[in-house]
Amino acid sequence: MSDETSSPSDIAALTARMVHSDETAWREFYDGYFNRLLRYLLVVTNGREEAARESLQLTLMRVVRNIRKFDSETAFWSWLTVLARSSVVDESRKRNRYLALLDRFFHAGSTATDANESDTDAHLLQVLEQRVANLPPEERDLIERKYFDAGSVKEIADELETTGKAIESRLVRIRRKLKDAILAQLETER
Repeated sequence: MSDETSSPSDIAALTARMVHSDETAWREFYDGYFNRLLRYLLVVTNGREEAARESLQLTLMRVVRNIRKFDSETAFWSWLTVLARSSVVDESRKRNRYLALLDRFFHAGSTATDANESDTDAHLLQVLEQRVANLPPEERDLIERKYFDAGSVKEIADELETTGKAIESRLVRIRRKLKDAILAQLETER
């Protein structure tokens, strides 16, 4: 499907089929819009491919959760770009929060004596340190390569002789595992 030449009835039919979970319609959507959205996101992220791909993944998940029928390709594309831009913003915020937490974690030794640091931050860093230390060695190694050594997913995948998608999936699972463990511990300490 060429998104530039799609007629309104084509888009209306496609999106209506997508709403009804038609697998063929989803494949048509993917074939017609995946590369277009990726190019758009590469522009929005200033050419940072990893950020564009992470945002694209989030965008596609949002499309699946929020699909509705559209009467024109222009309206559909506009909706997709809104989802894509908000995915970039959300991913950036999430990454910044996570990196700030990791930065505080890494500098806990030098900042723990700082009189302005709150007890809450110090405790959170301690919990994070414990949870990262308790990870299986291969998971801890992956977290260290990505966040402490600032390795790209592609570099890590090449080193481990696997795909970038496999590394991304593992990182998502490990981050979720860390988050759940930290939240559970904090909840029991209340």
